[in-house]
Amino acid sequence: MSTTATAQGLPGLGRVPPTALVLSGVVSVQFGAALASTMFDDLGAAGTSLLRLGFAAVMLVALFRPRVRGRGRAALRLVAAFGLALGAMNLCFYEALERIPLGVAVTIEFAGPLGVAVFTSRRRLDLVWAAFAAAGIVLLSGATGSGGVDTLGLVFILAAAACWAAYILIAQRASRVYDGSEGLALAMVVGALVPLIPGIAEGGSTLLRPDLLAMGAGVALLSSVIPYSMDTEALRRLPASVFGVLMSLEPAVAALAGFLLLGQSLGATDLVAMALVVTASVGVSSTASPAPEV
Repeated sequence: MSTTATAQGLPGLGRVPPTALVLSGVVSVQFGAALASTMFDDLGAAGTSLLRLGFAAVMLVALFRPRVRGRGRAALRLVAAFGLALGAMNLCFYEALERIPLGVAVTIEFAGPLGVAVFTSRRRLDLVWAAFAAAGIVLLSGATGSGGVDTLGLVFILAAAACWAAYILIAQRASRVYDGSEGLALAMVVGALVPLIPGIAEGGSTLLRPDLLAMGAGVALLSSVIPYSMDTEALRRLPASVFGVLMSLEPAVAALAGFLLLGQSLGATDLVAMALVVTASVGVSSTASPAPEV
């Protein structure tokens, strides 16, 4: 058996239970986000995003060795759009994370995949789940007069949610054109270009500090390489509905990571709002109809 990575995933993951893969990926990506936020004082959100995406691109290309030669223009345009959505999503998320707590940011960002699930569904039940999510986001935003979050942070995280929705739709198309993780690896290269100018402007020569370079590589591993590889393998062996329910734990894990690593505590209203969004995500995932064969 080969012990090298292929476009289909990393070696050894096939022996790990798929549920453990998803949960490990969730923990990895949220603690990676918490680690990234500790770099903002030195590099800013854009500089941190540049290191994360840059290192992730190098690692994924080295692991999966995607093929560019022989691709048609349509395939290259598709992966470019994929990368732009990926890069903008990460940059906007980090800009939001610089201003609002991790648990709140991740919860609001879930509006992206929930929106895709609801708007591509013809079931009335999904409108109920959408109402749950909307109520939670309204509570978190402070529209009810309960305090709320930084306005610019809210704008950035809603932009990140829109980018996540676009990412999902484009990734579905890319999966029909590119084998395994090839499309993701190429998209990450494009995505790393998104924060290039603002990242250099914010981080400057500090981007070359050895300790921050090491942290950037760690964030890339935790937030991109490990979770994407685990999710790719888990999706081969888990129904999409089960995968979605497990991924719905992300806001809770994000809140835990924010509390443990960043000292971010959430109030009762925040916790209720997060529970509403998590309930909506679980509801949409667990009651979704199987995707049609394409």
